[in-house]
Amino acid sequence: MGWEIGIEWLTLWMSLSLIVVLMAGLPLGFATGGLGCIFLFLFGDWAMLNILPSRIFPMMTNYQLSAVPLFIFMATMLERAGVIEELFDMVYKLLGGLRGGLATAAVVASTIMAAMAGVIGATEVTMGIIALPAMLKRFYSPTLACGAILAGGTLGILIPPSILAILYAVIAQQSVGQLFIGAVIPGLLLSSLYVIYITIRCTINPSLGPPLPVEERVSVREKVRLLRGMIAPIFLVTLVLGVIFTGIATPVEAAGIGTFGALVVAALHRRLNLIAVRDAALTTLKATAMVLWIVFGATIFVGFYILSGGQEFVADMLLSTDLGSYGILLIMMFILVLLGMFLDWVGILLLTVPIFVPLITSLPFNGVFGLPGVAPEEVALWYGVVYMVNLQISFLSPPFGYSLFYLKSVAPPEVTMATIYRSSLPFIALQATGLALCIVFPEIALWLPRQIYSG
Repeated sequence: MGWEIGIEWLTLWMSLSLIVVLMAGLPLGFATGGLGCIFLFLFGDWAMLNILPSRIFPMMTNYQLSAVPLFIFMATMLERAGVIEELFDMVYKLLGGLRGGLATAAVVASTIMAAMAGVIGATEVTMGIIALPAMLKRFYSPTLACGAILAGGTLGILIPPSILAILYAVIAQQSVGQLFIGAVIPGLLLSSLYVIYITIRCTINPSLGPPLPVEERVSVREKVRLLRGMIAPIFLVTLVLGVIFTGIATPVEAAGIGTFGALVVAALHRRLNLIAVRDAALTTLKATAMVLWIVFGATIFVGFYILSGGQEFVADMLLSTDLGSYGILLIMMFILVLLGMFLDWVGILLLTVPIFVPLITSLPFNGVFGLPGVAPEEVALWYGVVYMVNLQISFLSPPFGYSLFYLKSVAPPEVTMATIYRSSLPFIALQATGLALCIVFPEIALWLPRQIYSG
């Protein structure tokens, strides 16, 4: 039997300990798992030790998690096939004649790539290598160029097939397919907001994003040739998402189809060889292992806190604010943005979802400004989509937003960290606008699932 401690003090000590070990540079998976075991030993009882196998083993054997390595392999194989480079080449030659056309092309290419990949790193880094020098060479504003790449790259965790949606669904015990479908319109909404913003800025001030010189523009025949080269990868994306949306296959089965299709696309691009497959497999192994270690560690940490009464403590504390359902939701959104400044999305997901979801699904959301609200049976799906939109902001939040450092790692020396920080701010405001729209107008997240699942 461990020492007795009040839940208030336990909350304080667990929070401070986590901050200290993360600042010391310990990986999140080991930090949360190690601290969970220490607090279990110090303040738990022997019965609580059952938490270790009883919470981890179901995660290890969860069928839906099989989609994670498959989609990561699919994304990595498409990257090795040169699809991202060809995709940007196609879009920028189609749109380059417009003001801000290259920045718009970066967003559009990232949106399409998000539907192929479901991860951020590959798109962010590759677009930083290809699109950023192309824009700087043509005298684009560095802040506009960096912002377009940063914001477009974050769409990878929202637009299906999203790895975030898979992990969220597993932890919150929801349908992966419904989350995929619910995230489509919000993802396209954010992408549209980025394009509209770039177009307006460059229309008002053309020097921010001048169009391509006439001599660099391509003929209609060349545009058709470029489009023909992208038929295979776009067909693959349509096939993978189509079999999920129509119910023909589960997300895991669709991931298997996508993995095989990525190999076919690589072969069609003459990039399929043993070295490419081996590198893609190793990248998948490392990424999946990192995600699962964080899942295991955070499961122990949060599991002990919940068993100690932490979930009730947080719920009572939020309810005591008397801010109503939407006020509590805004507090949760603010906490996610705050955490996003210091933690990666997997850690945020594991630390907050088990505590937030039971509370949010118990609250009524009757609408704001006289607009229709959310039916009780749809709150879980709506909140899942809102949660994913909110995490977009965490990737761009200074000082430690992950996308900021992905881009800095490949940016030319003249693009400073301060420039990248400044470039993220307008797009964070656009993401906040998209988040507000999804909260005020829940139909944005719920309309498409209703149409598909109405039968």
